[in-house]
Amino acid sequence: MTNRAGRVSVVDVALTFRRSDGPLLALDGVSLDVEPGEIVALIGPNGSGKSTLLRAIAGLLTPDRGGVTLDGRPVTEPDPAVGLVFQEPRLLPWRSVAANIAYPLELAGWPRARRDARVSELLELVGLEGAAGARPSQLSGGMRQRVALSRALALEPRVLLLDEPFSALDALTRERLNVELLDLWARTATTGIVVTHSIPEAIFLADRVIVLSARPGRVLADLPVPLPRPRDMSTLDDAVVSPLARIVRRHLEDVAA
Repeated sequence: MTNRAGRVSVVDVALTFRRSDGPLLALDGVSLDVEPGEIVALIGPNGSGKSTLLRAIAGLLTPDRGGVTLDGRPVTEPDPAVGLVFQEPRLLPWRSVAANIAYPLELAGWPRARRDARVSELLELVGLEGAAGARPSQLSGGMRQRVALSRALALEPRVLLLDEPFSALDALTRERLNVELLDLWARTATTGIVVTHSIPEAIFLADRVIVLSARPGRVLADLPVPLPRPRDMSTLDDAVVSPLARIVRRHLEDVAA
């Protein structure tokens, strides 16, 4: 892996959706910085603009005001330096696991031998070596998300964005994949931004938890997570986690009040 973690800056971003019933202000004055190699969790109520912000960082949406930079360069369109994983894996059902992972490499014009080597590397990284020829329909939900993660990492992005990637999975699978995700981040040295509705998940994954307000989304709190790495479920310190969880919950309850 040759990833070089990227620095993301969001400066005074406002973004409005034009709808038939009138404009909808989704984000208003959002500013935040994510340092290279840092993992940040975005949490907030439904409609707070978490996914909208993630798509603006990915270059899929253009702010009305303000902007996003990656390593000082304005983000104006999708960039191979930014990988994105959605809540649903969005795999191509007619392609095998290996062919799904190879798809962005094909679009980028990688030669066959180089593609095959990269796909083998990624399959090993996520523990799917034995499923290379399987179709998505033959996989469990957790396995499909591993494929989606591999595909997002194929071009060695400097930033990995995850939009509630495990929310549709059962609790045990979700917990296991969160542990695997931290290992994956450690091994790829990629900056991470993850959207979640789960306070425990946000605290477990992130170096900082950023709480967004109800629509229009604004930054209510930027809370550091004082837990050492590497982390696993058995080493979480309740003396740290419980007070931080209460602070996050209080912010969310204030928004909902």
